[in-house]
Amino acid sequence: MPNILVSSRNIWLYVADAGAVADIWRGGKDFPREVSVTESVIVWSEAVTVAHNVLRYWTSKPSVDTAADDLRTLSLHVMSRAGFGKSFKFQGHEEREAAAPADISMSYKDSLQIILENCILVYEEEKQAHVKGKSADRNFMTSLVRASQDETDSSLAGLTESEIYGNMFTFNFAGHNTTAHTFTFALNFLAANPNIQDWVSEEICHALGGREPHGWSLSSDFPRLRRCLAVMYETLRLYTPVPTSKFCRWAAASTDPQYWGDDSLEWRPSRFIRSPDPTSITTGTPLDNEEFSTPERGTYLAWSGGARDCVGRKFSQVEFVAVMASLFRDWRVGPVLRDNETPEGARKRVLEQIETDSAPVLLLQMLHPERCPLVWSRK
Repeated sequence: MPNILVSSRNIWLYVADAGAVADIWRGGKDFPREVSVTESVIVWSEAVTVAHNVLRYWTSKPSVDTAADDLRTLSLHVMSRAGFGKSFKFQGHEEREAAAPADISMSYKDSLQIILENCILVYEEEKQAHVKGKSADRNFMTSLVRASQDETDSSLAGLTESEIYGNMFTFNFAGHNTTAHTFTFALNFLAANPNIQDWVSEEICHALGGREPHGWSLSSDFPRLRRCLAVMYETLRLYTPVPTSKFCRWAAASTDPQYWGDDSLEWRPSRFIRSPDPTSITTGTPLDNEEFSTPERGTYLAWSGGARDCVGRKFSQVEFVAVMASLFRDWRVGPVLRDNETPEGARKRVLEQIETDSAPVLLLQMLHPERCPLVWSRK
């Protein structure tokens, strides 16, 4: 079909055709510039560390109905370390509740003032460190400061101060809630699909063996955890939390049987894994020779695409895979059974909860995940 030019003001265009979607995302100069986040090693190591702390908290309890809140905390901790170089000790929901003062409410004005003051403080500290050549390990904040201070190409202007604060806000919001909601959806899907947990765990154990978490490597282990990444892709195919001001019908394009088959409405992560023909394998095992199947351009919109491709794509993928590997190598999760309920009935109840209890607030999310408590057990 012919290319479509979309105006930036007051024209709403709804499209679901994969080719048209890809053309829209290719509009490079029609969209403002963004800062790339590439420091994946920090994301990997922090996600592994925090995920193991979360797992210790969850497995110390008979059941967990605060997973969504705990996953937001996990995502926030990874973001604060990779974004601003700040690490914090993980506390579960109930631990934070017990430690919090009786009255922690404050007005919108006071809340906003705290945010603005700390944004300015973080920026000024990093700017001074950069001038003195004392910047710490590279993170999102150091990248922003370098982008504003180092103008190696005279034809390109550095980031303005307002652009830096805008990027800080976007990074905090987009890098926090989107990943946390995706974790919540995925965890509930996995709890309702023990066979897929086994499928994922098989890959994790094959790739990581019995190595301690501090020995896990982004460069050598992340590329081998394709099934973990497939869980993320499949979850986002059906429940992407990211809103858009261009009304490409992601739900239609991402579930069109033309591209995804007759089971396009089912949650099946294996659709993203291409298994080898056993007769064609010359080295390694079948698991070693599996390949990740990249969706056709325009049919998968979880991170947008083209000039509007999400700068946090790799960040979120590394975080998700690291957390999956941490949670599911040695443990499995399932729904808490109600009185006289069978395991199969509990799994169907969780799937129904996902379908009927999901709605957009600021982002698409499960509204009441606490209604389906989960229980962890060793494999």
